[in-house]
Amino acid sequence: MTINEIQDEVIEEFSDFDDWMDKYQLLIDLGNDLEVLDDKYKTEQNLIDGCQSRVWLQCDYVDGLLQFTADSDALIVKGIIALLIKVINGHTPQEIIDADLYFIERIGLREHLSPTRSNGLLAMVKRVKAYALAFSIKG
Repeated sequence: MTINEIQDEVIEEFSDFDDWMDKYQLLIDLGNDLEVLDDKYKTEQNLIDGCQSRVWLQCDYVDGLLQFTADSDALIVKGIIALLIKVINGHTPQEIIDADLYFIERIGLREHLSPTRSNGLLAMVKRVKAYALAFSIKG
């Protein structure tokens, strides 16, 4: 599936809920389903600056595709990074660089986050794009 197809699925999934408490629960569920990040990746290098909570993001380049794993010590933030990974995982660096991550606005995520969490989300997106750029240069 393309990044946009996955984003459209996410938008549809979130549109099933009118109440933001239900949407937060969906985020928490996504976070709980996230593959466990090995402790060896919970390093300063993988910590995302700009997040109030601690968020670690590991990226590996496998057969031309980027594979992301992550963790956070906050439930909703872990859900946010899980949602971002769901959209961009398993794509080429160029696809990620070119991606317009419109799902964030369409599901109303940014407007329903505190300013510090919104800044953290922006930092997560920047880190993902930075990994994609770095691997596109190496590749």
